Amino acid sequence: MSGAALRLIRCRRLSTTTSGSGVKKVFQWRNLKKVAKVTSAVVLGGCLFITYEVAVLDKAITIDTSAILKEKYKSYIYLKAISSEEKENFAAELTQKARKELHKAARRFLEVSSWLFQQSLDEHFRHVDADPHEVALWVLLKRTKSGNKAVRLQAVQDLAENHHWHDYQYQTAAQVIDQRTAVGLARTPEVDLRFFRPPPAMQYLEDVTAEDGLRELLASLPQSEVDKCVQYFTSVALRESTQSLAAQRGGLWCFGGNGLPYAQSLTSVPSEKVESFCLQALVQHSKVQSHRDPIVKNGGLHLLQRVFQLRKDSLKIQRNIVRIIGNLAINESLHQAIVQSGWVSVLGEMMQSPHVIQASHAARALANLDRETVMEKYEDGLYVLHPQTRGNQPIKADVLFIHGILGAAFKTWRQKDRSISSEDNTESSDDYTECWPKSWLAADCPNIRVLSVDYDTHLSDWTSSCPAENQRKSLACRSQELLKKLLQAGVGERPVVWVAHSMGGLLVKKMLLDAAEDPEMQNLLKNTKGILFYSVPHRGTYMAEYSVNVRYLLFPSIEVKELCRDSPALRYLNENFLDMARERDIKVLSFAETLPTSIGPMIKILVVPSQSADLGIGELIEVNVDHLNICKPEKKDSFLYRRSLHFIQEALHKYINH
Repeated sequence: MSGAALRLIRCRRLSTTTSGSGVKKVFQWRNLKKVAKVTSAVVLGGCLFITYEVAVLDKAITIDTSAILKEKYKSYIYLKAISSEEKENFAAELTQKARKELHKAARRFLEVSSWLFQQSLDEHFRHVDADPHEVALWVLLKRTKSGNKAVRLQAVQDLAENHHWHDYQYQTAAQVIDQRTAVGLARTPEVDLRFFRPPPAMQYLEDVTAEDGLRELLASLPQSEVDKCVQYFTSVALRESTQSLAAQRGGLWCFGGNGLPYAQSLTSVPSEKVESFCLQALVQHSKVQSHRDPIVKNGGLHLLQRVFQLRKDSLKIQRNIVRIIGNLAINESLHQAIVQSGWVSVLGEMMQSPHVIQASHAARALANLDRETVMEKYEDGLYVLHPQTRGNQPIKADVLFIHGILGAAFKTWRQKDRSISSEDNTESSDDYTECWPKSWLAADCPNIRVLSVDYDTHLSDWTSSCPAENQRKSLACRSQELLKKLLQAGVGERPVVWVAHSMGGLLVKKMLLDAAEDPEMQNLLKNTKGILFYSVPHRGTYMAEYSVNVRYLLFPSIEVKELCRDSPALRYLNENFLDMARERDIKVLSFAETLPTSIGPMIKILVVPSQSADLGIGELIEVNVDHLNICKPEKKDSFLYRRSLHFIQEALHKYINH
């Protein structure tokens, strides 16, 4: 094309130099023909060239589709046939995800609308017609953090009482609820345990056993500012643990090492037993306020969680662990650490245990954690039998149960043991109760608080759990200890009825006399409305005389020595108490045994005769039972229980019926 243009230019130049119009026209047409021929040739050649180049390029870039198809087939996902159950689970999962998204959208809509109308989300939701299962959860969770205490308490109750939440909603709530709400839910009757996050997964060193951890924890605790009993239990635990460790390694305690496996088997101590010794020592340490922080600081909460999960088949070990947690919870500064280490879910589950003792230990720990509805603090040895959960029933009075020698906070107050050969044994075993104050009295008097006191007693110093504790076993020392615990628990702020068995009655009289001399305990004395005595030896017991006569075999303990018949101490205690009871018009009811009690294979004695069980005021009722069963009603409609219930209701009539 460039060549044709040059030719055309030359022709124009020639035409300008030629003369004559005719000649010019002829020459012009000839040049135009030449130009057309050249131009057409150039255009045709260019088209042919371009066509050729395109063909060559197309051949060069052609892709082999067979290879692509092969790779395509390889990338396919081949699905196997699934069962109908798996399809249903898949569909349920999709439905759950869809509900979550709808839930989020609904909540966002409510937040925006509440902002537009300048109303709080709670108030605005009252006028919104929405699916409660999709929106109500968030509203209740928001209310649990309200500045109004009544709103918070009602929100926690509504959360727990609604048993129709979906599983994902429980999971959501478990992640959102705060410490206060978690404790409140755990103290709600029959709460769904899905509200609580499980204890956090903890990594342990493979070569460090739970026994080693307990030994190291005990060794790290201070030994100063502790009494002899704490030192005693700690030394016993460390000694047993060291002996067990040496036996496992075939060392000092194996009399020659691995060469004497039989001797090694005799000296080795089972790990569970060593752990029990260590926990018993930790219980004593946890009673000391200054030792609670070091226990937590040195990893005690996580270590106890490990032992608890390891010994799920041992009720005793679990009780001791929860007992320690209950003692630690007395310090409010440790509440956050206790909750974060997963103990709320453990305590909530134990609260639903069919075993009364397990549930009561958990109830005490949770009550000490619950600063929202519980102002009192329950020291070691003081248990709430009712109410163990939150409720709308106002508490108007207290009933305290105090056991006697060889008794306990729970076993003393159980229902009378049923004889297998008894003809009256027609009732179902489900009707039997391990603690009638918790099962029967709480049902008949729902607006009272039922407390049970626990303390160690022994007939002989040989069976004492702590030999160094002997100086603390007198009535005077025990009275001062229990008064401090009762003051912390708020006993005396409401009307009180005391229920005591055996030596427990003497302890009640001593505490009331001591309270009369203590300005801080005047309310306790003022609010004491009645005392129920079950075979209390006001003038001593033959059992004490028997123990003293064979003291070289039994080594009678201090509490037994104080029960000698017609002792000056008992006479002084009884006379002073009678004066005070008459002056303050305290109602009294006494039960006396009439059957002898077996205290050995061939020995039966009447432990507390009627003359000693008679205080001198109030009614005395003789019952055809022995000393151990005088406080154990055979059934709920038995005379022993019905008369006891009538006395409690009569003493508190003015307060619990209004």
